Amino acid sequence: MPNDDTGTLRSEYDFSEGVRGKHYRSYRAGTNVVFLEPDVAKVYPDSESVNKALRLLMQLAKAQAPDR
Repeated sequence: MPNDDTGTLRSEYDFSEGVRGKHYRSYRAGTNVVFLEPDVAKVYPDSESVNKALRLLMQLAKAQAPDR
């Protein structure tokens, strides 16, 4: 993974204890990575806060939905 135009890695990157394929199976099973815009990330800095806000939004939407 190059960090500049020369194709070299920074000396502080140490992959000597890396495990090849460690996350391969879980990645192949599917990912749910979501990128937040910077203004949103300031308010919701972690998964817990994002999930809490989305659950509240789901509750509000359900409460506002007309009865079927």
